[in-house]
Amino acid sequence: MGCSKLRTELVPGIPAARGNARSACSLVRVVTVACMGAVAMLLLGCRMDMHIQPKYLPYEPTDFFGDGRSERQPVPGTVARGQLRLDELMFSGRENGVVVDKFPFPITQADLNRGRERYNIYCTPCHDYSGTGRGMIVQRGFPQPPSYHIQRLRDAPAGHFFEVMTNGFGAMYSYAARVEPADRWRIAAYIRVLQLSRNATIQDVPEADRQKLTQQSAGQASGQSMGQSQ
Repeated sequence: MGCSKLRTELVPGIPAARGNARSACSLVRVVTVACMGAVAMLLLGCRMDMHIQPKYLPYEPTDFFGDGRSERQPVPGTVARGQLRLDELMFSGRENGVVVDKFPFPITQADLNRGRERYNIYCTPCHDYSGTGRGMIVQRGFPQPPSYHIQRLRDAPAGHFFEVMTNGFGAMYSYAARVEPADRWRIAAYIRVLQLSRNATIQDVPEADRQKLTQQSAGQASGQSMGQSQ
């Protein structure tokens, strides 16, 4: 209600005294401000209830439970969805408790490509790109791992490499939290590729490709002899 209108309505037909009108206007303003303040506090209170929620953060202590922990332990035997690891070979590299030299799924070219990618990301800092154990952090003082090309590791079963990546070995920590099981097997397959590439012979090459290599070698030898004669 406007102050001028209020002034005329205080005493109908008689102009209100200036002091009374001023007092009435002040009262209106006070009531308006009080109402706006109450609404603001109400809204602010609602926002704070949602903004600062009555909850426990992870690992926050509490005296509500007897053990002083806010989290509850899962029911014994609880397994997360998709984590029921019944395939012993796939998730341990073993069969009947024995480390085996085979893979839990057929290794394709796509698997080898994926294995090379994962190997280059996670393994080369120590083992380098060729698997000799002279990675960059080894050159800077980290203990050198054995080369994949020594006889002991050439004879090691594929499950051994999976097991080492899963559990760690010596100065190497576990990569189970970084590399999923299928990718660990792909890395193991790529390690086999590195071992074969370092120790392969001409007899390991298919016959059709062997002839091409023989021709290339003969051509290179001929070119070198011509260069030396000149």
